Amino acid sequence: MRFLVQRVSRASVTIDGKLESLIGKGLLVLIGIAANDSRADADYLCAKLIHLRIFPDGEGRMNRSVLDIGGSLLLVSQFTLYGDCRKGRRPSFDAAAPPAVARELYEYAVSRVRESGLPTCTGVFQAEMAVELVNDGPVTLLLESPAPVY
Repeated sequence: MRFLVQRVSRASVTIDGKLESLIGKGLLVLIGIAANDSRADADYLCAKLIHLRIFPDGEGRMNRSVLDIGGSLLLVSQFTLYGDCRKGRRPSFDAAAPPAVARELYEYAVSRVRESGLPTCTGVFQAEMAVELVNDGPVTLLLESPAPVY
């Protein structure tokens, strides 16, 4: 499972010209789900996400989490995070979970994040969305489960 996390001053999702979701200061999270992912992967990443210290403290250091600042989250399903471009000129999405599996794990991850009590908005699963954001910093990080070994 992959969470592409972007610290934002605002972010939104629009579908067919209609505003679907809007957040202020917080995190825009694009969520990619692989075929072999499980609820344990979602639990790991959701806990990591809400406690990830990427907001500045009084000295400008990244020492505060979205939970600490009372920020908002916008979670958007993004199967293209599992696009493999190593071979040929068109990405392969063989590693991405099939829609039924991905939907269940995406909805589970959303429910886990909402348990934090933070305002949590979403995109619409499998919809064509226009995602807009103002990346604050910019700060963009990739969280993966299982955690990669470096």
